[in-house]
Amino acid sequence: LYDFSAAGFDLKPGDKVIVETDRGRSMATVATRPSEVPDDLLPVALKSIQRKATPADLEASERNSARERETHHFCQAKIAERNLDMKLVKVEYAFDGSKAVFYFTADGRIDFRDLVKDLAPQFHTRIEMRQIGVRDEAKMVGGIGICGRELCCSAFLRDFAPVSVKMAKEQNLALNPTKISGQCGRLLCCLGYEYDTYCELRKGLPKCGKHVKCGAGEGDVIKVNTLGQYVTVKTADSRELQLTADDLKDGTATDNKPVQKGPAEVQAGRGEPREPREPREPREPREPREPKAKEQPAEGKQAEQQKGQKSEKSAGRRRNRNRNRHGGNKDKIDKPKETP
Repeated sequence: LYDFSAAGFDLKPGDKVIVETDRGRSMATVATRPSEVPDDLLPVALKSIQRKATPADLEASERNSARERETHHFCQAKIAERNLDMKLVKVEYAFDGSKAVFYFTADGRIDFRDLVKDLAPQFHTRIEMRQIGVRDEAKMVGGIGICGRELCCSAFLRDFAPVSVKMAKEQNLALNPTKISGQCGRLLCCLGYEYDTYCELRKGLPKCGKHVKCGAGEGDVIKVNTLGQYVTVKTADSRELQLTADDLKDGTATDNKPVQKGPAEVQAGRGEPREPREPREPREPREPREPKAKEQPAEGKQAEQQKGQKSEKSAGRRRNRNRNRHGGNKDKIDKPKETP
């Protein structure tokens, strides 16, 4: 939807007019009758309608529509031929036929340079590839929502406002993805329509799980009816009371959390608090003991004796070996070696 100045034309819903947009000159359909708007409420840089559509303009628009269908089928075949991971949503020609815009969706970036090379010589016009999101796709295609009415984005929404799951929780809606998701697969835009109203009504009501006290009774909040402005409280004797916001004004609401108890308040086996113990008398310091020499076990002594005997035997063997080596060489006479 776009706002334009009527420029003195007598217009009614359904009339075809020629307007100038950011994408160039195009044909548009009048949605509402002209109305007087204060100057302080006028949009910035408001453009005017150029003229009413003539029969020649209507014929040009029909030719562009036929070219768009033909181009869409051709581009769809080329996408399948090149096995590109993209979904072509719509092809839109400029009113004068000087440019063709291809709207598509994809999970990531797509290298469509080869695709453009296939399209340009076929249609002999300027080719522009524009990637859009799934919400923009639903706005272009249109459809019927789960409420039975036309999609809000294609009917009257101009911009997409952020929507979160917190909005559904605040309105006590079931967090079922099929119930709170739209045709685009994202959260319903209508979740934000009444969110501020629910937040305003919830200010005087306690949350579920709070412990409330008032003249009618005392208990924990188990249910909150925001639109009815009352809460359901379950008392200690399992009774359920409905308290309005006015009933809770004089009472108090606290978190239903266990209170930390001190050592004197810890319950004993029979449910009675234990009495604090009497302080014990300080003990007399003991005299330091003299360190005793560690006794070596008998097995350790025998092992050391055997090790010493083995070392003495090995030393004796080395001495005898050295004696035999030196004694045998004493009687030998060195002979000169003969040379051939």
